[in-house]
Amino acid sequence: MTADPMHELFERARAVIPGGVSSPVRAFGSVGGDPRFIASARGPYVTDTTGREYVDLVMSWGPALLGHAHPEVVAAVQDAASRGLSFGAPTEAEVELAEAVRGRVPAAEKVRFVSTGTEATMTAVRLARGATGRDLVVKFAGCYHGHVDALLAEAGSGVATFALPGSAGVTTASAAETVVVPYNDLPALEAVFAERGDRIAAVITEAAPANMGVVPPQPGFNAALRRLTTEHGALLILDEVLTGFRVGPSGWWGLDGVATDGATTAGGGTTATGSAPYVPDLFTFGKVVGGGMPLAGLGGRAEIMDLLAPTGPVYQAGTLSGNPLATAAGLATLRLADSAVYAHVDEAARTLGDAVADALDAAGVAHRVQRAGNLFSVMFGEAAARDGVRSYADAQAQETFRHPPFFHAMLDAGVALPPSVFEAWFLSAAHDDAAMSRILEALPAAARAAAEARPA
Repeated sequence: MTADPMHELFERARAVIPGGVSSPVRAFGSVGGDPRFIASARGPYVTDTTGREYVDLVMSWGPALLGHAHPEVVAAVQDAASRGLSFGAPTEAEVELAEAVRGRVPAAEKVRFVSTGTEATMTAVRLARGATGRDLVVKFAGCYHGHVDALLAEAGSGVATFALPGSAGVTTASAAETVVVPYNDLPALEAVFAERGDRIAAVITEAAPANMGVVPPQPGFNAALRRLTTEHGALLILDEVLTGFRVGPSGWWGLDGVATDGATTAGGGTTATGSAPYVPDLFTFGKVVGGGMPLAGLGGRAEIMDLLAPTGPVYQAGTLSGNPLATAAGLATLRLADSAVYAHVDEAARTLGDAVADALDAAGVAHRVQRAGNLFSVMFGEAAARDGVRSYADAQAQETFRHPPFFHAMLDAGVALPPSVFEAWFLSAAHDDAAMSRILEALPAAARAAAEARPA
């Protein structure tokens, strides 16, 4: 029998890396088979270590808004690297990136950079507790905010993929400081505030959840969160690690009713005037803001942000925070992500989402394509098709068994989808007609494979 080089590499990886991967969903645990080890990427394509090329709909889980290895982003990183990899000191580039973030999201009056989205949400929660003197944090089932101990309770993303309620190693005391509420259930949240409002430091929510599949907030839901938190003296943390600067120049907050003045910013797109129906106290950013490099951040009201050390009593630090290579990549990405980029990604997402729905309809597969801006995902099953998916419980109740054969049929045809039904699909400005045609050609066979799937 001919050796499978991908399987052999996976076996080598499992001998030295837990599960063979550095992040769980990459292991193909929910779809089966061996993960593809990637050797290179350019534009809308990734190439594995055997030399096979795929049209990529993962795009590094969101950061590659412009496409992989955009020449100007790569040049910016190379130029920064030529001057040194890390200084442990302030740089002008991080000031410029913070200014670009504030230009797109004026409510982020001050910004602190960290290295990961997990660090950003962890710091935001600590800051909220420091600002309010309270302990409890409210989160929503199915919303994923990184692998912070207290925020893993009923999280989505990889935790949803592996059907875990939380994580071993999280103490009872940490879990007890988190109150979990069903997503899009305003009466449940009101009941929590009525009972414990004087102990709640913050409500944290994904701006538009995309880690239990794409489950957008019901109209007015985020604004209602702002009303409730204000009434009870708690903070509102809007997690835009995934949606920030991807679904629009100002992230989901910019799509959710923020007025724009039409002016083009240095960071690209249009400026938000701040006349929103709601303004969070804190935002968390990641993925696109680092242009594919390890960089994330939090921003918000100046008086709250100034509680961070060294000006305030809430401690946060990181040797590689604001790394010059990462800030160079992020700044180049935001400067290049203009209105034409967002228009292209939006149109490509509409075209592909419609094509997926048409293919599944033709194969007789009950489903719902759910969207939040240019993010979308497929929910399988009669209930999803009829009622839509509004919560984590709805997402878990779908016919998840249809995703693995759909996924592998697309992979066999040279299209790489997210290896979990609980993840969003990502497109980029580099997805041109040739790439889109390859995806569209693969859909009918994948839809038939989903139709033929049966529960285990």
